[in-house]
Amino acid sequence: MSRIGKKPVAVPAGVTVTVADSKVTVEGPKGKLEFSVADFISVKVEGGQVIVDRANDERQSRAFHGMTRAMIQNMVVGVTQGYEKRLELVGVGYICAVQNNVLQLRVGMANELQVPIPEGLKVTCPDQTHAVITGIDKQKVSQFAASTRALRPAEPYKGKGIRYQGENIRRKAGKVVAK
Repeated sequence: MSRIGKKPVAVPAGVTVTVADSKVTVEGPKGKLEFSVADFISVKVEGGQVIVDRANDERQSRAFHGMTRAMIQNMVVGVTQGYEKRLELVGVGYICAVQNNVLQLRVGMANELQVPIPEGLKVTCPDQTHAVITGIDKQKVSQFAASTRALRPAEPYKGKGIRYQGENIRRKAGKVVAK
């Protein structure tokens, strides 16, 4: 039995969870999220808790059991608190700005990078070297942050690039000239 899948998901006040036709819908103060559940997974809402169960002990059923429970938990947290990722630009002349639902990045390339912001996400730049990505869908927030970071990942010699705030970049010594 899945250790994660066995745990019920607590539904806080102000959040409604409905299950219909293998679709789980979670609605809360910040918005509404939907998730399609596999045929061999059953989801029930009982007494302020969501209980996830599986039909059999096949490998795929076991894998989807824990994943489904985790997805529902992430949806409940998303509609109540939301998710946030912070990016940091390190380097001389590295700046970011948001204009017309487009994240503009100058990260040491010949041209400015224009990254369209997906629907459902909010990106703000408190200053020119930081970007804050917020939203209710954990997957969307994390994917947009990861794809933005991948445009210019922090390099190990000088540490220049885009990194998550607080991320520790492993630094290398560089060349040592011997006489």
